Amino acid sequence: MTIKQSNPIIRRIPFSKDSGVGERARIGLLVLESDQTIEEEFRILTALPGVSIYHARLKNEAEVTTEMLSAMEEQLPIAARLIPSYLGIKSIGYGCTSGATIIGENRIESILNDAHNHVPSTNPLSAAKAAFKLLGIKRLGLITPYSPNITSAMQNNFNEANLPVTIVGSYFEESDINVGRIDEESIFNAVSSVGMSDSCDGVFISCTSLRAARIIEKAEKAINKPVTASNHALAWHLLRLAGIKDTLSGFGSLFKL
Repeated sequence: MTIKQSNPIIRRIPFSKDSGVGERARIGLLVLESDQTIEEEFRILTALPGVSIYHARLKNEAEVTTEMLSAMEEQLPIAARLIPSYLGIKSIGYGCTSGATIIGENRIESILNDAHNHVPSTNPLSAAKAAFKLLGIKRLGLITPYSPNITSAMQNNFNEANLPVTIVGSYFEESDINVGRIDEESIFNAVSSVGMSDSCDGVFISCTSLRAARIIEKAEKAINKPVTASNHALAWHLLRLAGIKDTLSGFGSLFKL
């Protein structure tokens, strides 16, 4: 039997509007093409009522070199403008700690301000410095995955900001693909090793590809000192810049401030 097809008239149906998702704060986040971790960690670190994260990815190579990091400067304005102004974002962040070190925090701020005028911006390096101040960290233990020249550049940046790096551990890994697969136990062990030193009063785990968010609180209990990481500090700083003062349990001392 042949079923006769009908063509009903398309009825116009009414609708009403509210303020949409992210009614308290919409936050922009620029993510590296090679990053496997930051979006997942931001999902748990910003899981607050009325807060939404809007991502844009920027082109980069998976091998982390000073040349690659410098080249990202050209990609930043492109990615920043992929987050439209009509969203009304309240803060925006660039998700690369080593990139912020090589390109420069002031230059990144200028680029983001050009794309989103009067929207406060940050990056993991600037966010970490804000966190250190609040946490009272004056002598820094540093963990990185980078090659020695990039780690040294980061050390110099902190030293020049009157945050002396007193002990450093690194995985000496240039591939962002491999960095995203370093397991949480290895990161916890690194924090324990570096943080036990009497020479530091807090630890920073650098790199948005390292999966550190879930081990922060455990690590703080192990070394009895504050610990933060690139995604951890960046998420906290973006929330605070957006006017969100909520605390979050289970993610260490920073998210209680």
